[in-house]
Amino acid sequence: MDRKARSDLHQRRRGIQRRARTTEAVEFFNILTSPQLLETTEALLPEHRERLYPPTVTLSMFMRQTLEADGSCQKAVNGWAAQRAADGLSACSVRTGAYCKARQRLPLEMVTALTQQTGRELSAKALAPWKWRGRAVKLVDGTGLSMPDTPENQAVYPQPSTQAPGVGFPLARLVAVICLATGAALDAAIGPYSGKGSGELALVRRLLEGFGAGDVMLADALYCNYFLIAALLDKGVDVVFEQHGARITDFRRGQQLGTRDHIVCWPRPARPEWMTHEQYARVPEDIMLREAKVGHQVLVTTLLEPREVSKSDLSALYARRWNVELDLRNLKTTTGMEVLSCQTPQMNEKQMWVHLLAYNVIRLLMAQAACKAGVDPRGLSFKHTVQLWTEWTTRGLCAAKDNQRLFALIAQSKVGHRPGRIEPRMRKRRPKPYPWLKTPREQARRHVQRHGHACRPK
Repeated sequence: MDRKARSDLHQRRRGIQRRARTTEAVEFFNILTSPQLLETTEALLPEHRERLYPPTVTLSMFMRQTLEADGSCQKAVNGWAAQRAADGLSACSVRTGAYCKARQRLPLEMVTALTQQTGRELSAKALAPWKWRGRAVKLVDGTGLSMPDTPENQAVYPQPSTQAPGVGFPLARLVAVICLATGAALDAAIGPYSGKGSGELALVRRLLEGFGAGDVMLADALYCNYFLIAALLDKGVDVVFEQHGARITDFRRGQQLGTRDHIVCWPRPARPEWMTHEQYARVPEDIMLREAKVGHQVLVTTLLEPREVSKSDLSALYARRWNVELDLRNLKTTTGMEVLSCQTPQMNEKQMWVHLLAYNVIRLLMAQAACKAGVDPRGLSFKHTVQLWTEWTTRGLCAAKDNQRLFALIAQSKVGHRPGRIEPRMRKRRPKPYPWLKTPREQARRHVQRHGHACRPK
C-alpha cells in the first residue's frame, strides 16, 4: 500500500472513530438517522477543524437547551463537560465562550433544512388511520415571540408602538405550518410584528411552496382571503376556513345544498397594494366556494360536494383546528420558545429553527410510540415525552438499544378526551405587587442611586 492510500485509510478510520465517539455522547442527534437526513446534514455541514464543539455536537447541545427547564448556555456546557468525563475523554473548560461561538458558526440553512425535512418525512409516513379521509391536512396559525431588548433586535423586530422607548421588548410574528396527523412542524416564517407586509397573510404567502395537490389547509377566519384561496386552488389545494367577520353571508343566494348550506360565487376584489398588475391579471375573476353554517360558525371551503363531505364532516374537521393552538402552546410554553434569548436577530431566528427541530424530534418519538401501541399520536402527551426523553438521555440510556421500552413508557401517558371543554381565560393567582417599569432601566438605576427606593404602603 502506497503512502497516499495509507493516509486516506487513516483519515477514514479517524472519521469513523470520531463519529462513533460523538454518537456515544450525542443522543439527541442520534434519532435523526435516516439516510436522507444524514445526506442533508453532510451536504450542509460547514468546513470545520477538529474542535471541542463540532457542528453536530453543537446542534445536539442547542436542541437539548430548548427542552431543558434551565436553558442557559452554562448548563449546556456543564452537561457536555460531564459527558466527556463519563466517556473517559480529557477535561475541558466550562466557560461558555467557545460554545457560543460554535452556535454562531452553525449554518442556519442546515438547521432549517433538517427541520423541514424531518417534518416532511414524518408527515409522509403517517399511518392511514391518522389522516383525514386519506389526505394530508395542514394546520396554519400565527403567534408572537419576544426577545431581549438590544439595539440589533430592535432594528429588525421593533417593539409595539404602544410601549415607551426603553421599556418594551422586540416582538416578532411567527406563522407555522403543522401536520394535523402527526403534529410535525412542516415550515415556518418569521417577520416583524407590525409594519407594512408583516401580517400573517403576508407570511403565509411565503410558505405556499410547501403545499401540493391533494393537501387541505385548515385555518381560522383570518386566512379566509380571496387571493390566498385562489392561490391554493391553483395548486390543487383545498381549504376549510371560518368565515371572516367582515363578510356578510346570505344563504338565500347561490346554489342550495341544504339548510344553511350553499355554493356561492365570490367576485374578485380590488387589487391590494402588495400585488402587481401582472399578478392581479392572473387571479381568476371569481371562484366558487361552499358556505355552511354549523352551530354559531360559518365555514368556507372548496370541498363543494355535500355527498362526499357533509356539514357534520366539515364541523368535525374544523373542530380539530384547535390542535394547532395546542402545538403552538407546546412550542412556546413547554420548549420555552415564547421568549427567545439571543442578542441578535440572526441568532434568534436560528434559535427558533432549533426549537422547531427539537419539537419535531419529540413528535418523531411520539409517532413511533403511537405506531407501536396502535394509538393516535395526537392522543399522547407532548410534555410527558419531553420529560421522559430528557431523563432518558441524562442517565446515559440509548434510544437505539432500548427503544421498545422507551416507546412503551411514552405511550402510557395519554391526554384526556374533553370535547367541548370551556375554560375562562383568566388567572386566579395574583401577581406580586411590584410597580411597572415605565422608564429605561439605566435611568431608573440612576434615580434609585440618587433618591433611594420609593416607599410603598404596607
